[in-house]
Amino acid sequence: MAHDEVAEGRPVLFRNATVLTMDDAHTVLTGGDVLVVGDRVAEVGHGLTAPDGALEVDATGGIVMPGMVDTHRHMWQTAMRGYGADWTLTQYFVWYYLEHGRQFRPEDVHTGNLLSAWDALEAGVTTTVDWSHGLQTVEHAEAAVDALQAVPGRFVLAYGNIQAGPWEWTADPAVHSFLERRRGDLYGWQLAFDVTGDPAFPERPAFEVARELDLPVTTHAGVWGATNDDGIRLMHENGFMDERSVYVHAATLSTDSYHRIAATGGSASVSTESEQSAGQGYPPTWQLRRHDIPVSLSMDTSVWWSSDLFSAMRTTLGADRSREHLEAHAAGDTVTNVHLRAEHVVDWATRGGARALGRDEIGRLVPGAKADVVLIRNDRSPVSFPLLNPYGHVAFQAQRGDVHTVLVDGRVVKHEGALVGCDLADLRCRAEATVEHLVDAMGDEAWTAGMNPALPEDDGKVLDNPYQYTEFRTDTTRARGTVFGEPGAGEEDRGA
Repeated sequence: MAHDEVAEGRPVLFRNATVLTMDDAHTVLTGGDVLVVGDRVAEVGHGLTAPDGALEVDATGGIVMPGMVDTHRHMWQTAMRGYGADWTLTQYFVWYYLEHGRQFRPEDVHTGNLLSAWDALEAGVTTTVDWSHGLQTVEHAEAAVDALQAVPGRFVLAYGNIQAGPWEWTADPAVHSFLERRRGDLYGWQLAFDVTGDPAFPERPAFEVARELDLPVTTHAGVWGATNDDGIRLMHENGFMDERSVYVHAATLSTDSYHRIAATGGSASVSTESEQSAGQGYPPTWQLRRHDIPVSLSMDTSVWWSSDLFSAMRTTLGADRSREHLEAHAAGDTVTNVHLRAEHVVDWATRGGARALGRDEIGRLVPGAKADVVLIRNDRSPVSFPLLNPYGHVAFQAQRGDVHTVLVDGRVVKHEGALVGCDLADLRCRAEATVEHLVDAMGDEAWTAGMNPALPEDDGKVLDNPYQYTEFRTDTTRARGTVFGEPGAGEEDRGA
């Protein structure tokens, strides 16, 4: 593929595709064209005229859709891809929070972010929130941003530090200086920290800093054994919940908490592969739908799971429908029409992420929108045809290898199935260097044992509350109710 074929600034015309516009009406065009000029979608329609010098992409038999948006990805951990495949959430906490997370150098954070950023683009994820809670120093933060700037995607840095209480690192003048100095270097910024439910509400100063800096807060909420209704109540009673708040997981909360989130306009970032495997709680879309809470999708960390939103869409459909059937069967009923459809999860993977970030310019293909575009087409695969239900095809049939072309801001970053401008050999060397450093720092035995770790031999505090910021311990750090939620939680769905 010649470099000049995909030269930056060249108009791009996708021809004869099934176009999922994801506009307000969810318009689908059969045999449609999408024209990109500069950094914007210029036209969407049929029989469009290509400007002089345009790159024309034959999309026959393929699907053109907006770039996907991931609202919660711990990018700094990506050099450990697959390492924790058999972990529980507690083992993850122990490894990163208590034992080995401090071993990551700034260059290791840089490597993880580079690898994850290209990984996202290759899978058609054009906007990613880097839930970067490994920023134990400002030098680590500088490295994280430098890496994201080096990759032609859209990135939001959610600044966090699991090695200190959020009231500590948000008070650091060096952190404030960093956030002010680098504010314009990325697509967006958030503060990332969790609320333990301690009645003293020690997280208040961190929320006040977020308000002072005009930054949204993203927080792991409703995580079994860690964060719960008390945290939501404290946030609400102190006026720190609003439409920009993103509640990651939100899996084990009461009706009261869901009401508070809905009433203040917040959204939930659902990581279904994570929730159903690590144990934060049953993937909550069945509850979020009942309370009309906006949803976006995320993949969490590739230390465990798939790093694409195709997997997120299909596992979310599977978990939601499984719960719906289970609730009905427990009551002696039969589900004859599923509530969650493929169209809904494609919306969550695109518009849902855009809404969570407050960015109407991405997540849809309409004239004037930012030109983040994905073509799904794979003529070498028998799975690519027949194309009958495009939403179903995206959610259940497609995979990252079917992503033919990706544009970000009108720039071609993947074409004919290959990334453009990515030095994979360099990425491999960097990842191997991070692994070598961690093995040296931990020792071969600890590194090997880490893939199936035992819990520390202490008094069980890790199981009570893995957030070691304070001495606060209480049974309320655990979830309320049962795996089935509060009594009668599914009755409204069964009667719908």
